[in-house]
Amino acid sequence: MEQSSLNRVNHFKLPMGILGASLSDDGTTLVAACMDGIYLANLAEKTAQRIGQHRSYASSAAFLRDQIVTAGYDGVVQWLDPTTHEQKRQVQLHEFWSWDMAVAPDQSMIASVTGQYLAGGYKYEPLPEREPSVRLVAAESGEVQHSLPHVPSVQAVAFSADSQFVAAGNLMGEVRVWNSRTGELAANFTTSDFTSWGIIKSHCYLGGIFAIRFSPDGKELLLAGMGPMRDPMAGNGKQLWQKWAWTEETPRKVDETHDGEAGEGLMETLAIHPDGQSFVMGGRLRGGDWNVALFDLASGNRKAILKTGYRVTEALFTADGKQLILTGTQGQPSRKEGDRFPDFGRIEVYEIG
Repeated sequence: MEQSSLNRVNHFKLPMGILGASLSDDGTTLVAACMDGIYLANLAEKTAQRIGQHRSYASSAAFLRDQIVTAGYDGVVQWLDPTTHEQKRQVQLHEFWSWDMAVAPDQSMIASVTGQYLAGGYKYEPLPEREPSVRLVAAESGEVQHSLPHVPSVQAVAFSADSQFVAAGNLMGEVRVWNSRTGELAANFTTSDFTSWGIIKSHCYLGGIFAIRFSPDGKELLLAGMGPMRDPMAGNGKQLWQKWAWTEETPRKVDETHDGEAGEGLMETLAIHPDGQSFVMGGRLRGGDWNVALFDLASGNRKAILKTGYRVTEALFTADGKQLILTGTQGQPSRKEGDRFPDFGRIEVYEIG
């Protein structure tokens, strides 16, 4: 397997940790969902300006034609003008957090997922949802198109490349796929490999699917998270991705992180290269020599690794496939420097060789 290289060519900081991000079509501007609001960052100039806020942490942000759409832990999705910074619209989609948000590639719909894990019985199985866990809204109007059921908490959502399907994964490793136009359930399968049952310290379920992506042809799903642990509070599960053939009559796991190619830590982001030949997975490092790695999509072999020194929450490729942008957070400072906290949001740009 031919190896690739990842060489850092740019990096700078934002005041607060970044939980989600998106890149403009021309690759010059990044919109970041941060703990203290929404920032627009000019990558070349290494500058950023806060243009909006949520009532709690902002969790996701994306470009939508000539607007920006964001979601947050207040359960709100809002539309912002990137030039005037004026809020054009906001919709209270959830009573609880928006864990993740996705914009359909054809820009017609927005999907947001929610859900709070509460014990539903003595075995600590999740309590059934109190509100729809998945909501699809019209991108132009914000009108709810579909309210779809799942088992909380639902932590990851993605559209297929043709915008025909939307998939969501949850705490218990269950994936549901719907037709985004009709709301009809197209597939449902469960993998137990991302979920931990705590027998030390914490008697509850932890983990689940933290990132999900369709393959370019739409026939497979990539999932990311962390392998099971005896002590979930330790965070030492295997850095894990899986690939599933979801369109088969009985969905089937076709590949996963290869033996000897992973350390320990929660993986939180997936991105597929524009050429459709490789993908990147990133997150936190508990043990091992990387927290971001590039993999061949067909074979699953690892091609390059990075040890960033901070938690990576979003990985993005430029449209030409020449660069990889990483965002995240380096801890959370406990003491102020003068009248402010030290900057702990991170943005890095890597050339792919």
